[in-house]
Amino acid sequence: MATLSLLLCTASQAVDITLFRPLTPETASLNQYQWQYRPVVIFAPSETDLNYVHQMAMLEKSKAELAERDIIVLSDTSHASKGHLRAQLKPAGFEVVLIGKDGGMKIRETKPISSEDLLSTIDRMPMRKANLD
Repeated sequence: MATLSLLLCTASQAVDITLFRPLTPETASLNQYQWQYRPVVIFAPSETDLNYVHQMAMLEKSKAELAERDIIVLSDTSHASKGHLRAQLKPAGFEVVLIGKDGGMKIRETKPISSEDLLSTIDRMPMRKANLD
């Protein structure tokens, strides 16, 4: 029983490690995720930004559903870092961007998006529908 508990704990930590990642300033594109993942990129002025905290709390509650849909959450919470993607997308404060597996931008919002809206958008995508068939 202790082994099972340890395995479940380790598996849960593995999901956290791979699901939520910082977006490094050096990242110039999301090409490495294309055709395998759906990046959700979150820009915020800081980790204490209320929209960022709210968005992350909503996503945290939906970890299993996000993982099932091949989502990874990339956060850039340092406006001062002058990251390449931040420079390309020019977010003005808080912003959430969903990128499809095809590399196209699917959602771009300046307010937190509910997990339900995010998941339903993905569930309507042709690639997601094909995976379910």
